[in-house]
Amino acid sequence: MALGGVQDEAESFAILDRFIELGGNFIDTANCYMFWIDGGTGDESELLLGRWFAARGTRDQVVLATKAGRRPAFPGGGLEHSEPLTRARITAALDESLERLGTDRVDLFWSHRDDRDTPLEETVAGFDDAVRAGKARMVGASNHTAWRVERARNVAAAAGAAAYTAMQNRYSYLKPRPDAVLPEGGHVHAAPTDLDFVSSVPGMALLAYSSLLSGAYVKKPLGEHYAHPGTEARLRVLDEVAAETGATRNQVVLAWLAGHRAPVIPLVGVSSVAQLEEAAAGVALKLDAEQRRRLNDAA
Repeated sequence: MALGGVQDEAESFAILDRFIELGGNFIDTANCYMFWIDGGTGDESELLLGRWFAARGTRDQVVLATKAGRRPAFPGGGLEHSEPLTRARITAALDESLERLGTDRVDLFWSHRDDRDTPLEETVAGFDDAVRAGKARMVGASNHTAWRVERARNVAAAAGAAAYTAMQNRYSYLKPRPDAVLPEGGHVHAAPTDLDFVSSVPGMALLAYSSLLSGAYVKKPLGEHYAHPGTEARLRVLDEVAAETGATRNQVVLAWLAGHRAPVIPLVGVSSVAQLEEAAAGVALKLDAEQRRRLNDAA
């Protein structure tokens, strides 16, 4: 998300180059990253990736995802001014993204939010247009609840349209207090019903963003929404397993996510090559059944 916005071009290219060397092949961005920084427009991430694809010739090595629905409708706007997910705007947003990315298609095109002000039938039709035009291979729903994804899938089935085949919500090992309002604008935390849903629908998966809580496992305090006894219990077991495996907290969290009983793919944002290498080792880490049981049962 921050590549091209917070990280400069040289550091961003170094991270992406090493990602490919390590066998990475999935990159997730959006048409609004990072409009909220000083001077940001929302073009930064996609433009950076477009320059990297052009310089390295790596487009066909990558499964590429981008999103529409959270870009402010006018310069200087915030999330409360997010673009609508109308049929026309979805088409325009994707064309704009493809131009910035320097490609003719994305592999996964996300609805970045659940736009309750636009009829679901129109939003489904807009994402179906993208697939029928060959500009997106698949479509998914980010920051949605399972029941809304299922309703959209039913609308798509009735119309013979492309259906959402993935969800992307916030999810990590630590759990916020029930019903806590997350301070980060637009974040929707995966609920147990969401995990049950992706487990029950063939081919569906949850892509978990903020998987490492933006560094809160190791370098900054957790927010008030994680202030409850369950957090202490989970951190205690997390440290025990980290000591047993010789891994970091972050690596154990990623191993736990990657081996989850529901199909979960952890998304990781890094700001250095060293952080990338730590994350890659975490995904490769294998926890034994007893370690996983203790992590799961801590509450």
